[in-house]
Amino acid sequence: MGGAERAARKRRQEQQRQQAAKPAPAARGVDKRTIGVIVAVVVVAAAVAGGIFWYQADKNKTEGQTIAAVAEGAPAWSEQRDGLVVVSGRPEAKATLDVYADFLCPACGEFQKRFGKQIEEQVAAGNLLLRTHMVPMLSAQSDPEGYSLDSANAGLCAADAGVFTPFHDSLFAAQPEEGKRGWDKGQLTALGQAVGIADPAFPACVEGGTYNQQLDAELKRVTEDPALHQEFPNGSKGFGTPTVISGGKPVDTTDAEWLTKLVSAP
Repeated sequence: MGGAERAARKRRQEQQRQQAAKPAPAARGVDKRTIGVIVAVVVVAAAVAGGIFWYQADKNKTEGQTIAAVAEGAPAWSEQRDGLVVVSGRPEAKATLDVYADFLCPACGEFQKRFGKQIEEQVAAGNLLLRTHMVPMLSAQSDPEGYSLDSANAGLCAADAGVFTPFHDSLFAAQPEEGKRGWDKGQLTALGQAVGIADPAFPACVEGGTYNQQLDAELKRVTEDPALHQEFPNGSKGFGTPTVISGGKPVDTTDAEWLTKLVSAP
């Protein structure tokens, strides 16, 4: 083999070595930017799935839970129904208070938290006759819809059994969040049993919605009654919950001493 051939062979070997040392070309269309997009899509999908799971879990947080009974048994004062109104206390009490409320209404829950115990103390002392009106204003504001109506009906069923106040107070103490899942009929029935309702008619009353039609008609009546209308912060007027009436006039519950003044008035 001559020198020229040896030199040529060395050049070929060197070219082959250099070619083998080069990195393999990336597959067409798969570069760093593509990989980055794929990763971003996966992260967004995971976030969306996580958000949906969190929302469903939050929305359904009352599912499978039990409503705690804050009291049990018939209260120390008499309770009876007057149509769709639950009347608590002595007829000869010097002051009468009408409270219109919805078990889902956040402002009603706050009213009960602030004044519920004080009102019941005045009822127990014989100073106040309490008339509770359950108004299903927010039936469309639970998911699924209907909790306001179901709970109002159950409240009347509890009044029929003579154990209204513990049922009423327990529902407000465990008030669901507006727009989320409320307590279902089975949970409302179980609460009745927990507060001491033994009347066998109670479960059927709750499940069958015995007072639903009457409550819907009452809602229409009170929302159209000018005597029950109030002025809202935006300047508009209408019916809202809670509405608190005494002597045919609205009570200013922003006054911290309103109840004391009411029962001590000459």
